[in-house]
Amino acid sequence: MDRIKDIKAREILASSGTPTIEVTVTLESGISEDASVSFGASAGTKEAFVLLDGDNERYLGAGMSKAVGNVNGEIRTSLIGKDVMDQKGIDDLMCQLDGTENKSRLGANAILGVSMAVSKAAASTSKLPLYRYVRELLLPQYFPEITEGLNSEGYVLPNPMMVSIEGGKHANNSTDLQEFCISVVDPKLSLKEKVRAGEEVYINLGKILKAEGFSTNVGNEGAFAPEGISSNEKPLEYITQAISNSGYVAKEQVGISIDAAASEFAENNKYTLKLENKDYTSEELIEYYLPWIEKYPILTVEDPLSEFDWSNWPILLQKLIEKNPNIRLVTDDITVTNPNILKKGIDDKIGNAIIIKLNQIGTVTETLEACKIARLAGWTTIFSHRGGGESTDTTMIDLAVAINSGYVKVGPTRGERVVKYNRLMRIEEELNI
Repeated sequence: MDRIKDIKAREILASSGTPTIEVTVTLESGISEDASVSFGASAGTKEAFVLLDGDNERYLGAGMSKAVGNVNGEIRTSLIGKDVMDQKGIDDLMCQLDGTENKSRLGANAILGVSMAVSKAAASTSKLPLYRYVRELLLPQYFPEITEGLNSEGYVLPNPMMVSIEGGKHANNSTDLQEFCISVVDPKLSLKEKVRAGEEVYINLGKILKAEGFSTNVGNEGAFAPEGISSNEKPLEYITQAISNSGYVAKEQVGISIDAAASEFAENNKYTLKLENKDYTSEELIEYYLPWIEKYPILTVEDPLSEFDWSNWPILLQKLIEKNPNIRLVTDDITVTNPNILKKGIDDKIGNAIIIKLNQIGTVTETLEACKIARLAGWTTIFSHRGGGESTDTTMIDLAVAINSGYVKVGPTRGERVVKYNRLMRIEEELNI
């Protein structure tokens, strides 16, 4: 048994240039591990609460000194002496201390920083990399329902889903839809080769955009943000061409994933697409998407409808499957990595895949609970970075590997993004698969 000796939090800078929180957990054995928390510029309304200072004299209100203080005070006092291997007990205790449904008193950013650092420290004291600790010790202890299946599969590394064109809230004067991604799925390629393929398509996409007269500056997520693009369909044309120019077979080897982030352009029971200069009903927006499924190598469609448009998601799923039985309708803002919401979504058949973001729910064990529920229902899990406030922490990659996630969604450039792919390639090397 290795007990927690000390916990210390601090503000560090996230990719947005504003603070996030980093936590160090030190054990009685002398082991010390850090974790840093990401947060999103575009976020679902039911996500766990990111506690900001609101002091306009510091970082224009975006400081996190209150969250830091909660870790260094109340959370630290409550966790000193706890067994680091009791991940669920520690996570549950922090949730009980907070006492709110969305972790708004102490801050999900405070709670998650500690939860992640505890998991890393437990892995270190077990002398295992984090992904192996989660697969071999944490899952059997708390989630035995999926352990046997994972062990029979062995490690299956997630496919890269590289954000390649940004729009919506992540870019200025670009597409209404938020993200268009390059997804590399060729089972014959190693993970390292899949990463290379995705980057090659991305580079060729840049050449196409430049030839079309667009800037190839990158946005929040390390993807191109072409200002002045003429339609929401154009990125699909450009990426399909880039796949071909790179020598890959569209859909079979490399496909396209869309994140519409429709909640961002939904208001008053309508959807406003500025590039189309038109308002759409839910039914009309569904019909707007459907021709793309036949025309382009689209593998996944994320948040094509608002998080408040629950009743139309099952209709869209059925229509998408009629076009392509293998397509994935991905929930994000509507499920926010929340096990209870996910259970209802599965019952109501609103999708068949889910975005997993640790900070949406706020603890490691709740994140894994959502993964368990999704796996048992046959849903694909997609671990994702965050757009506005990403850190260099790679915990999401180890968890994705541990539960055989279908994809990891991360931008193809910028240090806080590529560190995730570098971690994934190193894991492949360690596993020798």
